[in-house]
Amino acid sequence: MDAWELLHTWLDTSALRQSTRAEYTREIGSFLTWCQQQHPPVDAITARPKDIAAWAADRHLAPYLNGRPFDGPDALGQLADQHPEAARSHDRRISALTQYFEAAHQRGIITLPPNLTALRSGVPRPAGAKNRLDRMERAVLFTVIGMWGPAHSKHYQRDRLAAWLLLEGLRPAHVVRVDKRHLYPQPDGTWQVRAPDDHENVGKQFVLEPLTGAAVMDYLKVRPEPVDPACHTLLLNDARRPLQSRWVNRVIGQMAATHPLLADREPPVTADTIAHTGFWDTPTGG
Repeated sequence: MDAWELLHTWLDTSALRQSTRAEYTREIGSFLTWCQQQHPPVDAITARPKDIAAWAADRHLAPYLNGRPFDGPDALGQLADQHPEAARSHDRRISALTQYFEAAHQRGIITLPPNLTALRSGVPRPAGAKNRLDRMERAVLFTVIGMWGPAHSKHYQRDRLAAWLLLEGLRPAHVVRVDKRHLYPQPDGTWQVRAPDDHENVGKQFVLEPLTGAAVMDYLKVRPEPVDPACHTLLLNDARRPLQSRWVNRVIGQMAATHPLLADREPPVTADTIAHTGFWDTPTGG
């Protein structure tokens, strides 16, 4: 099955809305055409994140970056800060490609889908946007978190834990600053955590749900030692340093992109959306 056949076969059998199928045909079609036009041509189905970044810069982002290359987090940060609407459009394109590669993976065409988390801007939700998932969206989110594994990210245990902590009600800026020293296992098997407040003091206490507690234990088994021995931040990046809050939006966006119900949602699912949703309370209103 070639790249174009995969695109049409996947969309014809997907649960996406018709308007979204048309949008994805246009956006992914742009990528497939770009791949064919390179010298030598790029195999779209086995494309790497750097190929997707080159396409995004060439076809969409160059006018917004003021001459700087699209070369990593700083460029994405500039895009999100100075051109948030362009950043949201970019993230939606990455969501479309995420699902395209998931379709290739599910059909056995590729062994692993590329991890596109680093290509997301993580732009926050627009002011006034619907800030909770409804009941069905939340149920799908649980499934998406549970299915997020090594095929999606080499740090999948960390990513899952971040999502569960958001559902506990921690805000994105707090999730990335949870201190390992303020995780307290309880005799009944639950965990308590003190979230840092905005002034880096020990703040509100959370009694973690069993799913979050299990995610804590899974992550602690593989958590690397930080570069700085004085660093006690729980969640660490590839360089074994604390993460930035924008990372939470990027990874949540990538998780949401793996399922049509969440990928197709307007406004997009962000970390803030999940933090407002919670584990078991019945969502009401927007």
